[in-house]
Amino acid sequence: MPRLKVKNPERCIGCMSCVFACARIVHGVISTDRSAIKVRTTGGVIGSEFAIITCRLCEEPACVHACEYEALLMEKGGLKFEPEKCTACKACVEACLIGAITFDEELNKPIVCTHCGSCAEFCPHDVLEVET
Repeated sequence: MPRLKVKNPERCIGCMSCVFACARIVHGVISTDRSAIKVRTTGGVIGSEFAIITCRLCEEPACVHACEYEALLMEKGGLKFEPEKCTACKACVEACLIGAITFDEELNKPIVCTHCGSCAEFCPHDVLEVET
């Protein structure tokens, strides 16, 4: 199962290519809100560094344990989201320790990274990679 990894965070310049690739390829929109990967600044404008926030595939994922409806599952070492089982309770959002899961009010569903790798494919600075 593929696993997204932030391998060179120091190379991130905040271009948002990964964010827009996820939103466009996975969710069919051009939006920063519908991306499962977020890029945040950790400082000011000059000399700032960026934090890449995305699912880290925890060994014991709190989000999976929090979902009473089995909409989030660990399957073959990867995270699987089954939107038809989701009741929009937001338990997974609240349980994610790093804030990688966000909730889309318009879709009434969480935005969950399934480690498809579309963000890594469009990162021009080799910040992200997909491990198998």
